[in-house]
Amino acid sequence: MPRLLLLLLLAAGMVLLAVSRDPPTVADEPAVGPPPPREGVPRGRAGGRGPGQRDDPRFIEDRNGFHFLLENRGKIHRSITRLPNGVETVTESDAKEIADGIRAHVAAMHGRVAERRGIHMRDPLFREVFRNADRIVMEVADTDKGVRVRETSADPYVAKLIHAHAEVVSRFIENGYEEVRRNHAVPSRDE
Repeated sequence: MPRLLLLLLLAAGMVLLAVSRDPPTVADEPAVGPPPPREGVPRGRAGGRGPGQRDDPRFIEDRNGFHFLLENRGKIHRSITRLPNGVETVTESDAKEIADGIRAHVAAMHGRVAERRGIHMRDPLFREVFRNADRIVMEVADTDKGVRVRETSADPYVAKLIHAHAEVVSRFIENGYEEVRRNHAVPSRDE
């Protein structure tokens, strides 16, 4: 009997721990029930938190900023200059609100790289980029309409990851949620 009582107490404690760790809600999201569907994203197919993101207090804010940019991707202009050790990208919009959103998103992602707090970790490419974040140097400069970002690495493999990531981000802008739902290949170390 004491063993059964111990197991019941342990189970009750785990339930209380799980309930106490529910993520906070955002003012513009309903506190109960599923969020409203987003255009182009089937219900139940995106927007969830993966492992390690459940305890990330900035996750919802960063995700919402990313979704804002996806929903306004037709007003975003992006160029990539490929460097031997990385890339230089310019991402801008003529609309001030979107340009501000680009700056906020890049600042958030710069912070995530610096702190090694991954996002979009179900995608193999993003997982590998964050696994190697300590080898990435990011320089961010605001432009009149957005940002200029220089990402480099002294490690040739990480430079290939930077190249692949830059191309995928451009495809996010081109294809929207359809591209976000895809997994992206990790480049070979040998090529």
